Amino acid sequence: MTRSRKTTVFIVKSAVIAAIYAALCIVVSPFSYGMVQCRIAEAMCVLCAFTPTAIYGLTVGCLIANVFSFNPVDMLFGASATLIAAILAYLLRNVKIKGVAWLVPLPAVIVNMAIIGLELQVYFPMGNRGFLIGYLIQAAAIGIGQVIACYGLGIPLYVFIDRTRIKKIITE
Repeated sequence: MTRSRKTTVFIVKSAVIAAIYAALCIVVSPFSYGMVQCRIAEAMCVLCAFTPTAIYGLTVGCLIANVFSFNPVDMLFGASATLIAAILAYLLRNVKIKGVAWLVPLPAVIVNMAIIGLELQVYFPMGNRGFLIGYLIQAAAIGIGQVIACYGLGIPLYVFIDRTRIKKIITE
C-alpha cells in the first residue's frame, strides 16, 4: 500500500469513527448531555485497542457531538478528555486478561470523571454542599454513566470485534 493510500485510509477510518460517535450522541441526546449522562458512543473507546485511528476519530466525534451542547467550554473540555482517554486506552491495548483488554475502557471512565466532573461542578455547582463534595457527586454521576457505556456496552463490542472479521477491517 502506498503512503498516500495509507494516509487516505487512516483519514477515512477516523472520519467514520467520528461520524458514528457524533451520530450516536445526537440520536440519543437526552442521555448524552447534562449533569447525568450515559453516552452510549463511549462504548467505542474499545476501538483504541484495535487501531490508533480511533484516537482521532473519537476526539473529533466528541468535538462534533459537543457542538450540540451549545457550550464552547464543553467542546474544549469534552474533546480534551476524550483525547487523553483515547491515548491512554491505546497504550493499554496489549494488557489482556483471558484474551480481553479489560483496562482499555478504564481511562475513559477515570478521565471523564475527573475532567467532566470538574467542568460540571464549575458551571453547574451542586447547591450549598461545598465545592469538593459537589465535585465528587458530579464525578460519581459521570463515572456511573461511563461504566455503563464503556464496560456494559464497550466490552461486548470489543469481544464481538475481536472474534469477527471486523477486526481485520479495523486493523488493516
